[in-house]
Amino acid sequence: MTSAPIAVALDAPDLETAARWAALVTPHVSTVKVGLELYLRYGPDVIASVRGATGVQVFLDLKLHDIPNTVAGAAKAVARLKPAILTVHAAGGRTMIQAAVDSAPNTCIAAVTALTSLSEDDLERIGVRGPSGDAVRRLAVEAVGAGAQALVCSPREVAAVRAEVGPGITLITPGVRPAGSGTQDQARVATPERAIADGADLLVIGRPITGSADPGAAAAAIAAAIRRVASG
Repeated sequence: MTSAPIAVALDAPDLETAARWAALVTPHVSTVKVGLELYLRYGPDVIASVRGATGVQVFLDLKLHDIPNTVAGAAKAVARLKPAILTVHAAGGRTMIQAAVDSAPNTCIAAVTALTSLSEDDLERIGVRGPSGDAVRRLAVEAVGAGAQALVCSPREVAAVRAEVGPGITLITPGVRPAGSGTQDQARVATPERAIADGADLLVIGRPITGSADPGAAAAAIAAAIRRVASG
């Protein structure tokens, strides 16, 4: 059975827990995601630990955002770890994104448009005028023009972004919550089924899976729901 297009966010308190969650979910999902906190705490060793013997794709979610030369150096440094995906902030601009793409040619560079924790009011307060969807589309077009192969956007905006950038760009959606789950610190959310139907390629799901009593069973249940949508 093909693994479902889910990246399980391994926001674990320690390396052993992250590796255990990864082992439980990898029979059901295509990807595991290592975030900034886990990477800073344990360094490059975390990648090998969560990849294990399965060869599951590792999504390194560092959201690089600095001057182009610094981002180029950082992307080159982590490229040797062979992550499938590495994130940068789209707001860093074309030159910065291009620097990451050039420095990690065998890694999919994914540009983060607007954090899913930001509400419309939050975006306005930091100077993003107009509807959040307009800003996300502008950032998406700029990032793709700079060579980004993937975009990270909320499930609320994925359909509009897909219409803007076409079928050749991988769309990654955090803020995905199965029906009945709490939103936690996410402001712009949707169910896995809705996100897939709207054109998402990879769903980032964390606590609804890792916070359950049986992460493997939770991952399997969400994967089955996604397959029903895909085959429907």
